[in-house]
Amino acid sequence: MSRTEPRRPHASTDAVVEQVFRAETAVVVAALARWLGDIDLAEDAVQEAYIEALDHWARDGVPNNPGAWVTVTARRRALDRLRRDRVGQAKLALLAAEPAVEPDDRLGLVFACCHPSLSRESQVALTLRAVGGLSTAEIASAFLVSEPTMAARITRAKHTLRDLGVPVAVPDPDELDERLGQVLTVIYLVYNEGYLSTAPVSAQRRELAVEAVQLAKLLQDLMPTEPEVLGLLALLVLHESRAAARFDGWGRLVLLRDQDRRRWDADGIRAGTELLERALAMRRPGSFQVQAAIAALHAQAPSYGATDWAQIVRLYDDLMVRSPSAVIALNRVVAVAEVSGPARALAELEPLADELATYRLFHATRAVLLRQLDRPEEARDADLRALELASNPAERELLTRRLGGPG
Repeated sequence: MSRTEPRRPHASTDAVVEQVFRAETAVVVAALARWLGDIDLAEDAVQEAYIEALDHWARDGVPNNPGAWVTVTARRRALDRLRRDRVGQAKLALLAAEPAVEPDDRLGLVFACCHPSLSRESQVALTLRAVGGLSTAEIASAFLVSEPTMAARITRAKHTLRDLGVPVAVPDPDELDERLGQVLTVIYLVYNEGYLSTAPVSAQRRELAVEAVQLAKLLQDLMPTEPEVLGLLALLVLHESRAAARFDGWGRLVLLRDQDRRRWDADGIRAGTELLERALAMRRPGSFQVQAAIAALHAQAPSYGATDWAQIVRLYDDLMVRSPSAVIALNRVVAVAEVSGPARALAELEPLADELATYRLFHATRAVLLRQLDRPEEARDADLRALELASNPAERELLTRRLGGPG
C-alpha cells in the first residue's frame, strides 16, 4: 500500500477492523486457502493480518480498500511462515508467482470443508469457522461441547484435509453430485446459525445469514439446472423475507403468530416463490423444495389463522418420507395442532420425548400444548426445562416472560 494513498481517519479503528473482519474474512480465507492448499495456514495468516491491522490502521489510518490490505498482508504472513518452516520451503517455489485471481473462492472452500472424509459435525464446525468466521468458543457453544473439544475437532478436520491434499476448489462435474447433498445441508445449517444463533452472545448473526444466502446464490450460478439448489435458495430467500419482523424494537423474539406481516418483504416473497416454481417445474422434487413450499405457504398467508395448515401437514408428511427426523416430526406437530387441536398434537409429540429430551424446542412446544389443554403446572415444568436448555438470549427472554419472570 503506497504511503501517499489517501486514507480514512483513524477514529474507531477497532470498529472498522471488526466490520472488515465480518465482511471480508470468508473471501480472504478462501482465496488464500485455495492458493496455499492449507486451510489452517490460511486462517492463521488472516488472523495475524487483522492483528497487524489494529496497529497499522490506528497509526496510519484505514486504507481505502481494507479487504485488499488484509489479503496482501495475510499472503505475506503465510509466506513468512513457510520460510520459517522446513517443510514449507519446498512449497515456496510453487507459490512464487502471484496467485490467480478468482472471482470468488468461497464456494470452493465450502466444498473442501464438506469433504466426505469428515463427519457431518466436523463439516459444519469447519465451515462455521473458515467461512462464517465464528470463533472456536462460539462454535463450541453452538455444539454444546467444551472449547478444547471443539478446537481439537476443528484441528483434526483441517489436518485431515491437508494430509489428503483436498483442494480448496469446486470439484469436477462428475464429483459434484456426490458432494452436493452435504454442501446444501451445511449451507442451510450455517444459515440457521445466523437466523437464530445457538450461542449465548447474540440472538441472531445477520452477517452469517447473509453469507449463507450468498453461498446459495453462488451454488445456483454453478448449477442452474439443479432443482434442490434452487429449492435451498428459495427457502433462504423466503426466510429472509420476514427477517425484519422477527424481533421487536427491544430485540425480543416475535413468534410467527404475532409478527406484523406488513413488515415482511413482499419483493423477497415473490423472488422466493419464483425460485420455488422454477425448481418444481423441473419435476425432480427434493427435501429443500418441500421445505421451501412450506415456507412459501407461511409467507403468502394473509394472517396466521388463514394459513393453509392442512397443506402444511401434508407437506411435512412428504418431508418425513424424504428426510425423516425427530425435528421434522416436531415441526409437523405444530401444524397438526392448528388442524386437529392440541390433544391430537400432544399425542403425536410424546413419542418424540426420548429422542428430543435435550432439545429446547421440544419442551417449549410441549408447554404451549399443555397450556392450551389447561394443564398449567405441567406447562410450567416444560417451560422451565426449555429454559434450562436454551442458550439464545432472545429465546431465554421469551421463555422467562412466559413463565412470568422479569422481562
